[in-house]
Amino acid sequence: MTALDDLPPLRDVVQRHDLDPKKSLGQNFLFDLNLTGRIARAAGPLGDTTVIEVGPGPGGLTRALLTEGARKVVAIERDERCLAALAEIEAACPGRLVIVPGDALEIDYAALAAEHAQGGPVRIVANLPYNIGTPLLTHWVESAQWPPLWDKMVLMFQREVAERIVATPAQRADYGRLSILCGWRTRARILFDVPASAFTPPPKVTSSVVEFTPREKPLPCNGETLARVAQAAFGQRRKMLRQSLKSLGCDVQALLAQASLRETARAEEIEVEGFVALANAWDAARAKA
Repeated sequence: MTALDDLPPLRDVVQRHDLDPKKSLGQNFLFDLNLTGRIARAAGPLGDTTVIEVGPGPGGLTRALLTEGARKVVAIERDERCLAALAEIEAACPGRLVIVPGDALEIDYAALAAEHAQGGPVRIVANLPYNIGTPLLTHWVESAQWPPLWDKMVLMFQREVAERIVATPAQRADYGRLSILCGWRTRARILFDVPASAFTPPPKVTSSVVEFTPREKPLPCNGETLARVAQAAFGQRRKMLRQSLKSLGCDVQALLAQASLRETARAEEIEVEGFVALANAWDAARAKA
């Protein structure tokens, strides 16, 4: 038995602190200990690792990460109502839980890692609030620092978002800008699904846990340029590239020739490498202008 085992059940904590999940914050609490444990184990082994967790809420996954041996968990929580519940976990694990009140979209993650990781490995593990999951992911993937501060991310998304993340041209309906960005710099795979019934309140969709490992040497490219090119191409996904890329305001024919892509191709047919070539060609063209 540990001090963590002596903590009251999460449902009791939520009731005692009057933590009704807020839709405006994208909150859906996960009480199932088997599932929180499974997510934590998917991020492991954690013995020498500092874990950054976004949106811990009452601390279900936080407890699991600490139970699985994380050296330290840095929990970023915007909802001030949850801080007292998290403080109870902090008291049970002196020195192993750091609570950071604030908006996860405004946090300096590099500074956070430098302060708490002490040179050891960093992982980002979170049941991400649905309303900020994609912006956070793109922020982490587009980071100027690469290899990134993390050596693995294990994140939960709505199933439809997870499918877009891992899609390739073989899954044309799901393949898009998010697929390009994640495929460029990471290897992403869906680990398992989490049914809506596991949450309180249950969302209207199934969720999926996705693992990301960084590519050591992704193809050289400017992330912002890649995102803009992908956005333009998929903004009119049913049209050929010679038409959809006109929004970039350049000589599209020359751009496609430089990237060795067919003018009649559609965005959903182009591999990540092709989009990287497009982005680099566009940067080169603008540099000459």
